[in-house]
Amino acid sequence: MITGLHTIVYAEDAERARAFLRDVLGLAFVDAHDGWLIFAAPPAEIAVHPAGPDAHGRHELYLMCDDVEGTVAELTARGVEFTGPVEDQGWGLLTRLRIPGGGELGLYEPRHASPIV
Repeated sequence: MITGLHTIVYAEDAERARAFLRDVLGLAFVDAHDGWLIFAAPPAEIAVHPAGPDAHGRHELYLMCDDVEGTVAELTARGVEFTGPVEDQGWGLLTRLRIPGGGELGLYEPRHASPIV
């Protein structure tokens, strides 16, 4: 039935955002056609949160890691810009990074149980 999860990142400058995912984050990819890159993603999980009136219909995307401080240091050395410090949210340690030409993306080290094996 369900075989995977396809995520879309909308970017004002898709070429810069694709280059970031390819060259800085090092994600594997295929060229679907004419430079339209589709990237492999790490294993995923989906959480459903209750939504108030301002969040109805909104969805979020986060990258997960085992060591957020180490990952921030490694990505900073590769030129990644972080838009805020790592903050303890209780359920995990969270920060946000900038995708050149593509807005921000959350990065967190979860402290909750995960279905990923």
